[in-house]
Amino acid sequence: MALSGCAGIDLDQAGLSVSPGTGDASTRSEFAEMSPSQRGEHERLIASYGGAYADPQLKALIQQTVERLVAASERPDLKYRVTVLNSPAINAFALSNGSLYVTRGLLALANDTSELSSVLAHEMAHVIARHAVIREDQMERTVLVSRVVSDVLNDPAVGALTLEKSRSTLATFSRGQELEADAIGVGIAARAGFDPYGASRFLTDMGRYAELRAGALAAKPGASAEVDFLSSHPATPERISIAIANARQYAQPGAGERDRSVYLAAIDGMIYGDDPKEGFVRGRTFFHPKLGFTFSAPEGFSLENTSQAVLGATQAGREALRLDAVRVTANQSLAEYLSSGWIEGVEINTVETLTINGFSAATAIARGDQWSFRMFAIRFGSDVYRLIFAARELTPEVDRQFRAAANSFRRVTSGEADAVKPLRVRVVGVGLGDGPQTFAARMQVPDRPMERFLILNGLDAGAKLKYGEKVKIIAE
Repeated sequence: MALSGCAGIDLDQAGLSVSPGTGDASTRSEFAEMSPSQRGEHERLIASYGGAYADPQLKALIQQTVERLVAASERPDLKYRVTVLNSPAINAFALSNGSLYVTRGLLALANDTSELSSVLAHEMAHVIARHAVIREDQMERTVLVSRVVSDVLNDPAVGALTLEKSRSTLATFSRGQELEADAIGVGIAARAGFDPYGASRFLTDMGRYAELRAGALAAKPGASAEVDFLSSHPATPERISIAIANARQYAQPGAGERDRSVYLAAIDGMIYGDDPKEGFVRGRTFFHPKLGFTFSAPEGFSLENTSQAVLGATQAGREALRLDAVRVTANQSLAEYLSSGWIEGVEINTVETLTINGFSAATAIARGDQWSFRMFAIRFGSDVYRLIFAARELTPEVDRQFRAAANSFRRVTSGEADAVKPLRVRVVGVGLGDGPQTFAARMQVPDRPMERFLILNGLDAGAKLKYGEKVKIIAE
C-alpha cells in the first residue's frame, strides 16, 4: 500500500546492464545513453513497483543468464538492461530501448534457470521483433485514460492512481505478438543451452497461480486484480500447447540445462509478498511500520495489500472493507468531508465526530442498492485515512464489529516497527518421511497453504517428495 509517495531512486543501483561478452554489470554508461523521456519512464516504473530489489547473488545469476541468451539471440549486438522490481506481483515486461523488468514475485514462482531464461528470452523477443516500438508508437497516438478503479466504493479518486497509471500505460501486446515472442524466446533459450520446456512449465504454474488468486479475489466484492503478467500474458491451454510444440522443434523432454539447485540457492532468502516498507498483512492485522500505524479487521476477514489500498472480505463475501489515504485540507472538518459527496447515499443524521486512540475522526453510514457502508475518516499526520466497511446487511451486530475494528487503528510503537520481519522464500531439504503436508504446515501464508506450496514448487496434487531434494516454503 503506497500511500505517501515513493522514495527517491538511485539510478546506479536500479538496473543491470548486459551486453554480449562484456560481463559488465555497470549501469552508469547505459543510463547516460537514455533520453530524458526514457529515464523518466524508467524512474516511474521503478517507483510504481516499490523500487529496485537489490540482491548480489540473484543479480549475478540473472546477469549470467542474460549474457547467454544475448549471445544465442538473433540480435547479439543489442544491449539489455535488467531490473528486478521489489514487488510481489508476477510481472515481466520490456521497453523498446532494451530495458527488461522482472518482479521478485515472478522470480519466487520460477523453479529453475530454464524457467527464468524462458521469461527473459520472451521479453527480449519483444525487443528483437520491435513489438515494444510498435506498442509505444500506438501509445503516443492514443489519449491514455487512467484505469477506473472498480471496487465496492466505486471511487475514482484513489490516492495512488498516478502509480497505477504508470502500470496501465504498459499496454498489453496483441495475441499474435505474444505467440511470436513465445516462439522466438523458446528458440533463444534452446540455443543458449537451457531446457526449452521451461516456458511451458512456467506458463502452467502461472496459470495455476492465476486461478488461485482469482478465487481469493472473488471473495472481495469489486476488487480488481493488479495489472500484471497474469493478465497481460494469459497462460491459456492453447498457449501452453504451442509452447510445448515450439520446444519439440529443438529437443526432447529432459534435454537442456535446468540448474534447479543453482536457481534455488539464488532466491533463498528473497523477500516474499509485501515488503514491510509498503505495509504488510499478518492474519487479519495490517501493519505499516514506515507510516507508523496498524489496524485489525473484524473476525472472519482476510486482507490483501494492493498498490492502491488494503482490501478485505469475509469468505462468504457478504462483508468487505477498504483502507486508503487521501488529502483533506486542514480547514475542512472530517464530518464535512464525509458529507461532501465523494460517496453517494450518505445519511446526514448518522455523521458524528469522535476520537480514535488520540486521533480526530468522523464516521457516517451510507446506503446503496446492494451494499451499506460504515465509513470512518481518521486524520493521521498530513493524511486522512478512509476506513470503509461494506455489508450486504448492516445489522447492529455487524455495525458493532465494524466500529470495534476502526477503534483498533493506532500508532505503531518504535519497538513494534523494529520487530517487523518480512516473509521470505526459504529453501529447505526434504527429510525422511517428509511429504507436501509436512511443508504446507510450515507455510506462513494467509490461506490454502497446501495449494500454495504445490504451485510454488511446480508440483501436482499427490506428488511424492524425494529425500534430499530442495523445496521452497514461505516463512519469516
